[in-house]
Amino acid sequence: MITEKKMFVNGEWHEGKTTYDLKSPYSGEVIAKIPISTKEDVLEAVDSAKKATAKMKALSALERSQILEKVARLFEEQLEECAQILTRENAKPLKAARGEIQRTIETYKFAAEEAKRLTGETIPMDAAKGGKGKFGYTVREPLGVIGAITPFNFPFNLVAHKLGPAFAAGNTVVLKPASQTPLSAIKTAKIFEEAGLPAGALHVVIGRGGEVGDLLVTHPDIKLITFTGSLEVGVDIKAKSGLKKVTLELGSNSSVIIDSVEDINDVAIRCVEGAFAYAGQVCISIQRIFVKKDLYEALTKAMIQKVRELKIGDPAEEETDISALIQEKEAVRAEEWIREAENAGANILCGGKRNGSIVEPTIIANVPAHVSINCKEAFAPLVLVNTYDKWEEAIERVNDSQYGLQAGVYTTSIHKAFEAVAQIEVGGVIVNDIPSFRVDQMPYGGVKNSGTGREGIKYATEEMTELKLAVFNL
Repeated sequence: MITEKKMFVNGEWHEGKTTYDLKSPYSGEVIAKIPISTKEDVLEAVDSAKKATAKMKALSALERSQILEKVARLFEEQLEECAQILTRENAKPLKAARGEIQRTIETYKFAAEEAKRLTGETIPMDAAKGGKGKFGYTVREPLGVIGAITPFNFPFNLVAHKLGPAFAAGNTVVLKPASQTPLSAIKTAKIFEEAGLPAGALHVVIGRGGEVGDLLVTHPDIKLITFTGSLEVGVDIKAKSGLKKVTLELGSNSSVIIDSVEDINDVAIRCVEGAFAYAGQVCISIQRIFVKKDLYEALTKAMIQKVRELKIGDPAEEETDISALIQEKEAVRAEEWIREAENAGANILCGGKRNGSIVEPTIIANVPAHVSINCKEAFAPLVLVNTYDKWEEAIERVNDSQYGLQAGVYTTSIHKAFEAVAQIEVGGVIVNDIPSFRVDQMPYGGVKNSGTGREGIKYATEEMTELKLAVFNL
């Protein structure tokens, strides 16, 4: 039986005046009917969130922490149910879905801890000539209403990266999930409701970004927009947001340099994991590999062998490693990019075929700089492997990108490792591992067209506060 879901506004569950059919990316079957929020729904949510700011600000650090701790416990108790939701709505293979819920639990635990750590500092006023007899200190206060717009690929954990810090700091949130993954947001709201979050502190509104999202971006009572998604939408948000704070995690075509290694097989295994996990639909998925020429044969041979061991198919099966892309049109685009590279003289080392929404994990060698897979974001199971002769050339080719989220560098030279950190134009350099590495407390974000601001609970919590100064004349 297909269930009709409800949106969460003003502490209550509301039916939509209209709905849309949510379909499984893998099977195409309708799995739920989803309410479409009207302009009035969104405005009511923002108004309710604004009214609830006083309640959230009045909560003690301990009370905010306890709510987040309970959320983490409820996710632990309902882990399998949440993983199944992921598998249905975004075709994430079950074992990867369980991994995302484990990370979600950890993210809320970090947020619970951070709620107790949000502090100011004393200011040495008398360090200035006119400051004698003055005592100063700072406090961090919640901004108010946060607008959170989240993507389809990690719909539990990336929501946690927005809700966790917001509530740790005492804010309220209006959440707009991706249209393909509303079930995870609805489930998250139910868990927060059960955990005792004050009514009106969280709202879930659903609809097209150009409608619901624009209302949040332009509403004067929204104090910060936190968005994860495409470059084009991020640029639009930045242009429309006025003086609001914005945190934008946008595109990437992450690279790894393989210069010198102790075990090329271990590196190959990690590269396959980084390129093809969740069919490449990861913001820091490996898209470009630059390998020193004398390591090319060993690397590609080991990678091809590992790819042949991957199981492609139904995301609900325990053994599945790779399943459908989020929409068939994305699979069609990926196939077009493969043909484009091939026509430009690149070599398909393995994969290269499409079956409906499923694209085989594909390794492409000798790819010219101008083709799409080199200069755009693939968000599909495609990775290029190009060789280089000189170290400086590898750094230059990594930097030859409009994006700069994360990069990986394999080297046994400590000098080259520090040089890579200093010279690669990204938000994070991962030494002797792949750029796809992320743990949820680290600062995470990019430079250039990869966005602005940082996630990672401590850093996001600070961005979701206003710094206030107090000065006493003693």
